[in-house]
Amino acid sequence: MAERTGAASYDQLHHFIASSTWDPAPLEAALPSEADRQVGGTDAWLIIDDTALPKKGNHSVGVAPQYASALGKRANCQTLVSVTLASNEVPVMVGLRFFLPESWTSDFARLDRAGVPDDVRDYRTKPEIALAEIDRVSAAGVRFGCVLADAGYGLSAPFRQALSARGLTWAVRIPFKQKVYPADVEMIFPVVKRGRPRQRHIPDTKSITAQAMLETAKCRMVSWRRGTKGALSARFATVRVRIADGPPQRIRDMGAQHLPGEDVWVVGGERKYYLSNLPAEASLKQLAGAIKARWICEQAHQQLKEELGLDHFEGPSWAGLHRHALMTMIAYAFLQTRRLKQAGGGKKNLRSSATTNAACRPHGNPENHSKTSTGNMPSLREMYL
Repeated sequence: MAERTGAASYDQLHHFIASSTWDPAPLEAALPSEADRQVGGTDAWLIIDDTALPKKGNHSVGVAPQYASALGKRANCQTLVSVTLASNEVPVMVGLRFFLPESWTSDFARLDRAGVPDDVRDYRTKPEIALAEIDRVSAAGVRFGCVLADAGYGLSAPFRQALSARGLTWAVRIPFKQKVYPADVEMIFPVVKRGRPRQRHIPDTKSITAQAMLETAKCRMVSWRRGTKGALSARFATVRVRIADGPPQRIRDMGAQHLPGEDVWVVGGERKYYLSNLPAEASLKQLAGAIKARWICEQAHQQLKEELGLDHFEGPSWAGLHRHALMTMIAYAFLQTRRLKQAGGGKKNLRSSATTNAACRPHGNPENHSKTSTGNMPSLREMYL
């Protein structure tokens, strides 16, 4: 920007982001509203994920050896929990919140040097950060129909339960070993041959892994949307189950086991497994459309880094990194506005997204926006180079 505009030097712009005293709160409040205007509605997805910023050294805030999704391995990096609002393959990033490893939250001197605010110094897991962000964008009036998340969040029972407690529809990836019960599992009093009668109910069948539950289920080919090279399709198997994430209880000689929880779908396809609380009458196409819609946030991460410099920030401070992330999200939202305008300004309401997401309960104002596909839209790079 400094080279292109000539209005300010590199050092001046860097100081503006990293060190100057200005309040980013008004911009943070405006971003969700703009995202909702562009793509919000009952057919929108709210996608939870995280992205890593590889770093050398140990002075940048939050940097530590941890799993880096960008590298596919454990490495020295910073991690940001991301929240993306998307519809019809048009993503707009509405949140990037920093994850502080325990090696940082337990070191007050490092927190002081990085200028970490007092209210975020306690250790929080990524799912806890994600839930706080969901509450923030919901309070801002952002409208969406379904929350999507990868296995890093889907394996967390408190995360899934918190989404359901908020009345949200969700579809999340899980590890193959996630335990589930058949949907018709019943709670019974165990019969004992000696000793005192049992005081607590137990399930009448054992829980098994999601993989084992789907082994005998019939697979069907389904197409969830059209891509640039034709219909996107794959084989999926689905079974209605109860998640084994209820309170733990000792069951016979098996030790402590989780009791049956919420009644949901378990979905398997392409060697991946998912859970979703979409209604029991949801079609296979709706389930496939939900679990496959999450990919668009990966594209947003890539564009934010490669084209807008999300991972280019040079500075150790908490405030500087969050301001830099905020500016890249605003730039991304602006460019998406330009793309939508160039492609027709959202005057077409495509049936594909509405079909795959029709079973999702609306969140926020039920009024929907009509939107457009990205099929004829220029890339971000074409917009400003």
